Amino acid sequence: MAIWTSASIRARVIAGVMVLTGLALLLSGVLIYVQGRTSTEQRVAASLSRAADEVELLAAEDDPATGRPFTSPDALLKVAMQRAVLPASEGSFAIVGDQIRWTAQAGVSLRPEQDADLVAAMLPLASSPQVVSGSLTTPLREYRYIVVPLRFAASGQTGAMVQVADIAAERAVLQPVYLTYTLVALGSLLLVAMLIWLLVGRLLRPVSWMRETAARITETDIGQRIPVHGNDDLSALAVTINGMLDRLEAAVGAQRDLLDDVGHELRTPLTIVRGHLELMDTGDPADVAATRLLVLDELDRMRRLTDDLLTLAKAEQPDFVTTESTDIARLTDETLAKASGLGRRHWVLDELADTEVDLDPQRIAQAWLQLAANAVQYSADGSTIGMGSWLAGGELSLWVRDEGVGIPPDERQRILDRTVKGRSGKGTGLGLAIVSSIATAHGGRVDVDSAVGVGSRISIVIPTTATAKEDDEPDPDR
Repeated sequence: MAIWTSASIRARVIAGVMVLTGLALLLSGVLIYVQGRTSTEQRVAASLSRAADEVELLAAEDDPATGRPFTSPDALLKVAMQRAVLPASEGSFAIVGDQIRWTAQAGVSLRPEQDADLVAAMLPLASSPQVVSGSLTTPLREYRYIVVPLRFAASGQTGAMVQVADIAAERAVLQPVYLTYTLVALGSLLLVAMLIWLLVGRLLRPVSWMRETAARITETDIGQRIPVHGNDDLSALAVTINGMLDRLEAAVGAQRDLLDDVGHELRTPLTIVRGHLELMDTGDPADVAATRLLVLDELDRMRRLTDDLLTLAKAEQPDFVTTESTDIARLTDETLAKASGLGRRHWVLDELADTEVDLDPQRIAQAWLQLAANAVQYSADGSTIGMGSWLAGGELSLWVRDEGVGIPPDERQRILDRTVKGRSGKGTGLGLAIVSSIATAHGGRVDVDSAVGVGSRISIVIPTTATAKEDDEPDPDR
């Protein structure tokens, strides 16, 4: 059992197939052998039975020497022996009274009259009242025999025709067939082994690829994938494993990003808190109060950082967004009302998409408000901030525009990355990354359109299958 379990899958499959094929060939060989023996026995019995019938038919005919009916067994048996045509494995002799009177022609190879044990067994059967057949084994041969007794009532003479067959010689005729079958069976086993070796090797090739790929995967290199060829079950397994590796790589990447973000973002406030606490003059109430306010402010910042990091970590989960049919016009109005409390700006509604779209209203509102907070952060008091929505070209756009400092062209894509701060150096650098994660979770994107010193327009673009009438292109001058 230990040897079997330690063998390779290919070896075990080949061994199993060979055993089953060998058993099938062995069973077929046994059936062929049994059928051969049976047919041989039946053929010999039929040949001996025909010999008996011929003797009985001859007894009803006239003696060719006299032209009159046979009057003695001697004449009848003489004619029968002359007419008998015997194959090489058969022989005969005739008994008259209690001794052998006639024997087969000289060309017959089997001479049963020379086997004393056979003759001794046949003489008593010559006086039997009916035909006798059976088997007899002597030191010389194994025989099948038939004895046809003859009795002439007029003369009172008795005789018998004895015909025998060497059953071993009859069976030997089939030996070449058995030998040929054995050679063919062995050749078939060898051919099956070779074909199974090649076939199993081809079928298990994806398993080898899986093993090699798994061996190449390390903690720092998880991008290896299994080659997929064909559409069988093992190929489907390779696709499934590749999908699992994709999810694992995403999880490891999210964990690595989270650790990088924690190390990058939380190190600064912790350093600030520790430094001020170490330098604080505990005997100076004013210094203690000032340090307390600074520490509380940094702790609030750390709390916001933690919330942002948790949001980014959850963005990799499949249940990050829960979509539902949402009234975009109502969502736009509610978000604008909430955003107007973020700062003293002139808040305006640019466009309003009167339609319903499947999305997560809470996550979209969170991202939209984050854009509004960014617009407040990078614009002056009293400036205009516009928000709007429209549906066109199968895409829903939700935007915030401001009259702030603007974004240089080389930073427009970088600001969506983690830890990248705006030109003012304020904030955590995670706000727009959260917006991008929410848009990506909806299958969408974030578009940035900005001019330095003029302002910016940042849009959340989500593909949709809404059947409502699409809006015309929004008027940029409104």
